[in-house]
Amino acid sequence: ASYYEGITFRDIIFDSSYRGGGIRVVDSVRIRIDHCFFLHFTTHGVLIIKGHETLISSCFLGQQPTVGEDQMEKHYSGTAIDIDSNDNVITDVVIFSAAVGIVLRSEANTVTGVHCYNKADVYGGVGILVKPEASLTRIGNCYMDFTGVVIEDPSQVRVTDGLFIGGANVVLRSIKGSISGLNIEGNMFRGYEGVGNSIVELDGNFTAVDQVVIERNNVKDMVLKSTAGRVTVAGHGSRWVADFSRVLIFPNRVSHFQYAFHIRGAAEGGGGVGNNVTHWVSGVRRNAVVVESSAKVNAVVSVVVDQYNAVDETSYLLSES
Repeated sequence: ASYYEGITFRDIIFDSSYRGGGIRVVDSVRIRIDHCFFLHFTTHGVLIIKGHETLISSCFLGQQPTVGEDQMEKHYSGTAIDIDSNDNVITDVVIFSAAVGIVLRSEANTVTGVHCYNKADVYGGVGILVKPEASLTRIGNCYMDFTGVVIEDPSQVRVTDGLFIGGANVVLRSIKGSISGLNIEGNMFRGYEGVGNSIVELDGNFTAVDQVVIERNNVKDMVLKSTAGRVTVAGHGSRWVADFSRVLIFPNRVSHFQYAFHIRGAAEGGGGVGNNVTHWVSGVRRNAVVVESSAKVNAVVSVVVDQYNAVDETSYLLSES
């Protein structure tokens, strides 16, 4: 049952005076929270429980007034927005101080145009936390400012067209060890020179993985991670190793590969160009593809791999050690 419908909160300052939260919406539909300011909360700025279709837009939320570099930042607590409800939209919102910016606990929620510079991840803060139950989540065009996105056991989640600075990244946290349907694409990441943390990190082991696409992201002063890679190896010999361990996000999990073999001169032993040299993939081990030939040649070997497992697809490569 829905107890409230069609209510709008607009142009209101919710000052909790460090004694609780700002607003709680329970079992309600078509609620709008627009152009509001939430300050000095210790629990939640906005808490949505059950119901659906609450729209939160053009709001500012923070436990402590700041424009950044606050000396109290490591002591921030509380959550700016906590949603345990379906079909809600958060758009054009600024979260300037809280331990956690946004928590999503239910399905089919959308977060767009949000700027999170709440507690930095180096102090244990989280910008956006997606719980395992929050499948069908879309996070787009958000600005993660020194605080990142944490997704637990992702299930049909998209993180696209965002900006991550100050080393902020996406962390995939294992609860039961499964990922099914995850897109992290078209984002920009910027870190610190010499620090070198990855744009996407694994927190724990994942044993069931399918439909994961991490591609088309660009990076500066961080380590690029992806579910696809291209490597070209050139040299004179009979064995070439294309190592993708630095770029691929999942360890020892090459699902598909293709390679091209180009001979640049005659093989040892005389004869025509290539001397009818045969070549083959001799192994796929620890995210490295090994190509060998029947004779020593001056060759260029190009290899393309991916970790795109479809639903119920069996990868025979995963059994190799």
